[in-house]
Amino acid sequence: MIFAHGFGCDQNMWRLVTPAFTDEYKIVLFDYVGAGNSVVSAYSPEHYSSLEGYVQDVIDICEELDLTGAVFVGHSVSAMVGALASIREPHRFDQLVLVGPSPCYIDDGDYVGGFSTADIEELMESLDSNYLGWSSAMAPVIMGNADRPELGDELTNSFCRTDPEIARRFARVTFLSDCRADLPKVPVRSLILQCSDDVIAPVEVGEYVHRAIPDSELVRLRATGHCPNLSAPEETVTAIKAFL
Repeated sequence: MIFAHGFGCDQNMWRLVTPAFTDEYKIVLFDYVGAGNSVVSAYSPEHYSSLEGYVQDVIDICEELDLTGAVFVGHSVSAMVGALASIREPHRFDQLVLVGPSPCYIDDGDYVGGFSTADIEELMESLDSNYLGWSSAMAPVIMGNADRPELGDELTNSFCRTDPEIARRFARVTFLSDCRADLPKVPVRSLILQCSDDVIAPVEVGEYVHRAIPDSELVRLRATGHCPNLSAPEETVTAIKAFL
């Protein structure tokens, strides 16, 4: 099982989920360049100018470890990274678990992404002008669960550990990406885990992903916010195990 973290996070975000699978699976954890304990000097603006750079990193890991038939668990933007990787090299993946996925964050006609173009532009301006301030303000909102402020604090600290320049570029790639046309090409069985009251990936987005991916299952979690791997690990584990 390959666990891939979302924007502003690192592999530590899976620590409450992975122990449930160690008896049955080899667990593969990694940090994208700029996050966690990654080698920041390996970052290239050209390589990471689109999601394809991150897709290539996942495929490189699979090649290095000689992985085939893996279960890919991707949180947030990594859900789309996993979907794209499965299209490129389907033999590497047997199943996908997409946690809070969004193929496009910007509303477009009848499509509900959750943000207007103006929202995203404002987000980018805020990131560019004051990344640490943005992190402190937005991380608790993204996490949700206001009654458990320690969760928001953890996400804030994670954002602040990420290299600011890389984070700004990654945010631009993330929030301006549009993978809607790719979803029908996903060749493997997929689970969509949709949180309640998720400001990043609303329920309409999860339903869209479910309709678009041919062999997919949608599970609506009771968990609120965008990070059920932290806020509701037991419910997340239960849903994944039932799917597998």
